[in-house]
Amino acid sequence: MTAYDYPLLGFFWTVLIVFIWVIWIILLIRVFADIFRNHKMNGWVKALWVIFVVVLPFLGVLIYLIAHGGQMAQRDLDQAQAQQQAFDEYVRQTATTGPSSAEELSKLAALHQQGVLTDAEFAAQKAKLLS
Repeated sequence: MTAYDYPLLGFFWTVLIVFIWVIWIILLIRVFADIFRNHKMNGWVKALWVIFVVVLPFLGVLIYLIAHGGQMAQRDLDQAQAQQQAFDEYVRQTATTGPSSAEELSKLAALHQQGVLTDAEFAAQKAKLLS
């Protein structure tokens, strides 16, 4: 008996094969990306790994994962931390570029003293800034 004697079993078999191929393609992409992201390897070693993975894909990927699996995770963690640091620095720079509340209050006070703002307008703007 084959899986195609039972249509539901054939469907599950097809889904399993597609799932395995998708995992395999994702794994290949991850390995290739890690080969080129690894700054500890020189160009010749990277070229040899690429040739090995292309010529003998299953064996090459498995050996690469055994040899560099832990380092792959560390490189992922380092990259995520670097991205988080860059984002935090960007937020700090962006948040501090605007005028402070004290500067805004001094500008409002100057406008009030010059008679540009009435007492009610000054009080409303001051309350808005302080809230």
